[in-house]
Amino acid sequence: MVLMGARTYKSREFKIRFAPRTLVIVPCRGEDVTLEKNLAAISNQIYSNYNLVCVVDEESDPSLKAIKKLGLKYILSVADCKNCSGKVRAITTALQKFRNYSVYVIADSDILPEREWLKNLITPLSDKRVGLSTGYPFFNPLGGFWSKVKSAWGLVGEGLMESKLTVFGWGGSLAFRKELLDPKGLDLFKGSLSDDIALTKIAKEKSLEIFYSKNARLQVNVKEGVQEFIEWANRQTSLSILGDNKIFYLGITFYSAQILVLLSGIILGIFYNPIFFALLLPILIGAARGYLRLRKRYYEFFILVPMLPFLYLLNLIVAKNMKEINWRGNKYLLKQ
Repeated sequence: MVLMGARTYKSREFKIRFAPRTLVIVPCRGEDVTLEKNLAAISNQIYSNYNLVCVVDEESDPSLKAIKKLGLKYILSVADCKNCSGKVRAITTALQKFRNYSVYVIADSDILPEREWLKNLITPLSDKRVGLSTGYPFFNPLGGFWSKVKSAWGLVGEGLMESKLTVFGWGGSLAFRKELLDPKGLDLFKGSLSDDIALTKIAKEKSLEIFYSKNARLQVNVKEGVQEFIEWANRQTSLSILGDNKIFYLGITFYSAQILVLLSGIILGIFYNPIFFALLLPILIGAARGYLRLRKRYYEFFILVPMLPFLYLLNLIVAKNMKEINWRGNKYLLKQ
């Protein structure tokens, strides 16, 4: 039985009247796909007790056209931090300038959230055991083939979110209470390349839970070419490895096994006995489940699924050997 004044998330109950004063921080650089629509959705949430601030590097940033058109508050990124990314600098600037909030939310400028996104993202923080509340997007393909590849590729992240062993804070949609970043935590955060890796590490060091709020629904509209996709996929993989080196070895083992099963089923089924095609059954079941997860379905998905283990494996190998990444027009050195 669900008590009055509570909301159930995966057999958990949280206080639905939990509405602390919240600041939504939106680092902006360049023009994302549907940027104006994204910012309008972030600023029009069914949650009354919040303010929104966009953070840009300079007054000439192209994103300011949409920001000013919507009448949104913005500040310039001026925080002093060493070895940090532009996004971490932008977030740090907002944290240092606006200290009188109980909850902070990081929202990427490329997300397009539903109207209850913010409320559903913040609600789990009513439980003091939860250090981070996070969402994860559906990559909505607006372009051609490589946009659909990115949509399929992104499903692995959603799968990781659904297990307590692999859940992580995703920096495009992430909420935390003010006390998470005490002086020690803020120093660690300021020296980080990745905001979500740093916050995930801080939460784990404090033995706090990372909660995947599946109800905080959002999407990212994508128009990808082959170069944009490869750069994005390798960067995401390299940052994941940077956060936890075990991901590389686990990924190599898992995807190599998937490829072995796939090739064995095809080769043995064709040249020895059709019964070996049964080895492909888990792959087909996984493809069917993945297809049902899609919010925008396309039949090419079933062609992409057998390709994905090869692609993930390649991303892992390339990412492991990367010394630097390109991110929003800036280059950053990768340091373990």
